[in-house]
This record gives sequence, structure tokens and C-alpha cells, in this order.
Amino acid sequence: MGPLMLDVSGFELTHEEIDILDHPLVGGLILFSRNYHDQQQLSDLVRHIRSVTRNDIIIATDHEGGRVQRFRQGFSEIPAMGSIILQTNENIIESGYLCEQFGWLMAAELLAFDIDISFAPVLDIQGVSEVIGDRGFHQDPEIIVQLASEFIKGMHRAGMSATGKHFPGHGNVREDSHIATPVDHRSKEDIFALDMSIFTSIHQQGLLDAVMPAHVIYPDVDNLPAGFSKIWINQILRQELDFNGVIFSDDLSMQGAVQIGNIVERAEQAIKAGCDMVLVCNDPKGAVKVIDGLPLGLSLHKKSLDRIKRLMKNPSLDFSNLKKNTDHQVACKVLDQFYAN
Repeated sequence: MGPLMLDVSGFELTHEEIDILDHPLVGGLILFSRNYHDQQQLSDLVRHIRSVTRNDIIIATDHEGGRVQRFRQGFSEIPAMGSIILQTNENIIESGYLCEQFGWLMAAELLAFDIDISFAPVLDIQGVSEVIGDRGFHQDPEIIVQLASEFIKGMHRAGMSATGKHFPGHGNVREDSHIATPVDHRSKEDIFALDMSIFTSIHQQGLLDAVMPAHVIYPDVDNLPAGFSKIWINQILRQELDFNGVIFSDDLSMQGAVQIGNIVERAEQAIKAGCDMVLVCNDPKGAVKVIDGLPLGLSLHKKSLDRIKRLMKNPSLDFSNLKKNTDHQVACKVLDQFYAN
């Protein structure tokens, strides 16, 4: 298995994409809204992807709920996480129950289409960041920990691993790292006590299977964005927090990553910093450059390989049988009631 996670352009694979996905450096693929027309098409696409890759790749998507849900028609409409506690008038017990149900529902429906993971949940604070906004559960770290933990427990009950993002926290910078390079000028102590405490608490419960670092610079810690920083990844995340899950880079084509260098240099830097797998999305020419520019021998070392294999799905119900499942029927009723209220 290789360290690259790439994307594809549409509803079906092109001949060039088939060749690229069969490259030994490719270990993952992420699906977007442009890859979904209907459920049969998605099922056929995933089956084709698995059939043309030499590696047993991991297939991912971003299916958080709210504004970030890649597949709509035919799938349950998961609400934005930040809307849940508002709906219950700040009732933590009721909100936690809803989060667990929605985490299960989101995960179970993706697993039914042979998709391994959703990059969820967002563990960022609802602060000044508009790109985070109601993708985050709340403004209070303690409440975020309670609700996100329940959401992850639902994912785990369905059989899906959880990826916390964006480590150590994207909520307290205004700039959107898709189009800018955010800089968080707060002290290390403030960042650790507030934003990062969420990741720490959930990890200490044994719930975090993977983490995605932010394309944000925290100059009181390092002058590199977290996803390219040995200090953040190796020293703080691996050593101080003793995190042994998968570390995914955020998309290397984002503006928050460009200061590192060209697309190949970004991939190399992220891997050297300690990322197990790096994402190159929405840039097919860049993906080819990374494949051509990275050393062919740059396969995953055994620790990374073992970590990623733990994220891969186990056999699950197909969607038609899932809809007959009692847990699915209960979760859908809970979701309907949520919207009815």
C-alpha cells in the first residue's frame, strides 16, 4: 500500500485514472459530490475502483452532515453537528443520544456502499472561523468532547473508524485554509488548554482512530503548518499524546499548504513530518507530478500500514438490507423527529 490518497473526476473512471490508481504509490481514494449520481452508480464506481487497484486501498469521503455531505439523494440527510444542541435547548443527554444515532446512521449508510471511512467528526471549536462554523459541535470544549464522543461511539457501533479534524484546532482563525494560509497567534498554553484539549480528551478515551492536522500555522509552537511540522506530528501528537492512530494530511492542493513548495515538495514534507497518508485532490496534473516525483520505494512503513489496515471496513449489510435493519429504522425515525421539531 502506498502513501497517496487521490481522487477521480466523475461518475466513472477514465482510462488515465485506471492507470493512476494501479500505481504502487496509491493507497487511498476520496470521493466527492461530483462522483455521485445515484446509488447504483456509486456502487458500480466503488466496485470498479477496487477491481483496478493493485493495492487494497482505503476509500474515504467527507460526510460530516450539514453543508459537508457528499452524497444526498437516497441517503439520510445528517444535520450539521452544531445544530443538534440548539434543537434540544442545550440538553446534553438528549443531544448526546442524537449524536450517537446520527453517527451510526452516517457510518452505516456509507459502509453499505463499501466505503471505509468518512473524515469525521470535526473537533474544531465554533469560534471565529466561518469555514468551520456549525460544522463544529459547540463553543465549549467540554460540551464538544461529550457530543463528539457520542457521535464517534455511533460510528464505531456501525463498524467505522473515526477521524478527528483539524488538529490541533482550526476554529480560532478567521482565514479559510482552502484559500489562505491561516496563522493562529495565540500562545501555546492557550491552544493546548482550549482547542487541543478536545483531541486530548477524546484520545484518552480510546476513541480516536485517525487525525487530520490543520493547514494552520501556530508560530508559538512552529513556523510550519501543523500538517508539515515534525513538532506537531512527531513530538506532540505521537510522543506527548502517545497517539498511535493514522495521521492523514489535509488536501495538499489547498492554499494553506502552498508555502511549503510545489506539490511534490508538500507531499515529501508531510510524509517526513510523520503523516501516514497524504491527500492530493482536485488537481489531477498535480497528482501525476507527485506520483512521478516521489521515490517509488516510498511505500508505507509497517507501522503506518498496520494503522491504515485497522481503518478498513469489515463486511456489512448492503443498502437494501440495511433499510430492513431495526437499528436503521430507529435511527431514521430519530432523524425524522429531529427535523419535525
